[in-house]
Amino acid sequence: MTSEPSSPPSTRPSRAGTPLHFKDVLLDALKRYKHEDESEAHQIYRQSAGHKARTLSFPRLSTLMKKLFRNPTPWFNRCHILFRPAQANGFNYASSHEWSNLGQGAPEVGPIPDAPDRPVKVEYDYDALEYAPTTGVKKLREAVAHLYNATYRQGKASQYTYENVCIVPGGRAGLSRVAAVIGDVYCSYQVPDYTAYDQMLSAFKRLVPVPTALEPENHYNLDIGQVKKDIRTQGLAVIIASNPRNPTGQVIRGNDLKELVDISRESATTVILDEFYSWYIYYENEKNIGKSISSAEYVDDVNKDSVVIVDGLTKNWRLPGWRICWVIGPKNLITALSQSGSFLDGGANHPLQLAAIPLLDPEHVHKEKVALQKHFKMKRDHVLKRLKAIGLEVKIPPVATFYIWLNLENLPDPINNGLTFFEELLKEKTIVIPGIFFDINPAHRRNLFSSPCHHFVRLSFGPPLEDLDQGIDAIARVLRKAKKEGMRSFGHSYKKSIEGPASLATHV
Repeated sequence: MTSEPSSPPSTRPSRAGTPLHFKDVLLDALKRYKHEDESEAHQIYRQSAGHKARTLSFPRLSTLMKKLFRNPTPWFNRCHILFRPAQANGFNYASSHEWSNLGQGAPEVGPIPDAPDRPVKVEYDYDALEYAPTTGVKKLREAVAHLYNATYRQGKASQYTYENVCIVPGGRAGLSRVAAVIGDVYCSYQVPDYTAYDQMLSAFKRLVPVPTALEPENHYNLDIGQVKKDIRTQGLAVIIASNPRNPTGQVIRGNDLKELVDISRESATTVILDEFYSWYIYYENEKNIGKSISSAEYVDDVNKDSVVIVDGLTKNWRLPGWRICWVIGPKNLITALSQSGSFLDGGANHPLQLAAIPLLDPEHVHKEKVALQKHFKMKRDHVLKRLKAIGLEVKIPPVATFYIWLNLENLPDPINNGLTFFEELLKEKTIVIPGIFFDINPAHRRNLFSSPCHHFVRLSFGPPLEDLDQGIDAIARVLRKAKKEGMRSFGHSYKKSIEGPASLATHV
């Protein structure tokens, strides 16, 4: 019996019948890599300051892969990893109109329909040239307490006062102050969640991180029953979470939020909730427009319930440049935060604290909420519709925040992972955030390809509508290129630095 003749070892037929040479076969194999060692985009990410694996070794890494920053700090901001390659590909803030920044974690700051006028002038007297107290200006603290009482605590015996409020220069500063005064404890966090938690848990070693993976099958909802079990069996003393949730766009509300707050009372567990997106709630019923979400609604005693709220002007008031935020909690916590702030950040801007006071008037706030929710819901619906039209239907659309957690899993290799997708979009003058950035993984032990966030990117619909369309047009071009030309041109040859040719430069 004679066997069928085999194809020469140097070639094999392709699906279309065209012979593929050995080099093509090798390229195809590389596009199906399953480990970060074999992906240029993942090597670049891993080699950046703060992201080197602590137990893995990379013998195959090129000697050209060097640190981006020579003297990193523990609070290294992952945004630097994004904007360095963006700058290498031509992005700069002076000409940012040529780019679409779908990665930005801030809302558009200009006028929107039916909203109050934007605050563009600040007037103050000589006293405002002095340092402000590290807990903040008393009148602003009173205004914050009054707003929360009027919005969430009407009819409740226990009310917030200025002694429950600490003004801080940004959300990260607030989180760092809180972390600095917490003792040696197990701290529960979720994956995916806000990237600053990774940095906080890495910097403050007294917080021992205990992760919980949120499942897409459960719409990334927090399982309150499992949380209670983990408190009993693992001794969790702190729970930290964003709510509404960055990056998934979901929200803990109603009875689930009440039960989470009750945990602080029942088990002496401190619940820290980052509520920066508390106004970005998208209601289908128009009668609910203008309502917002906060755990303050379910606190029983403001000085006994161990519930800590972090919020500010950054997102809800659309004033990220002001850096005026606050921490709300029991009086004894606020006293401790004053002490930690004296050596961590020194306090918030004095004149802008004074300028913020009228912006917290409940009537003014209601007008802002209504305008914001209508405008951003319109943008959300527009982006979802356009994504669906180019074949990227979002299975779990956001009900809050201004982010879309986009699953790329059904795209062909290698653009079905967030890092490669991000790099390819840079060539189209568009920035997105790779999902891996939201894998809170302080030990950096996990193979990046094993991350539950690996196949995702976060798209922001915070920018103006024309910027959003520009970015989606770029995504459509990448998908058309993949369909027309195949995958050979994807996943390599990234421009990595502002200086020198791409093949010699380094970045993350």
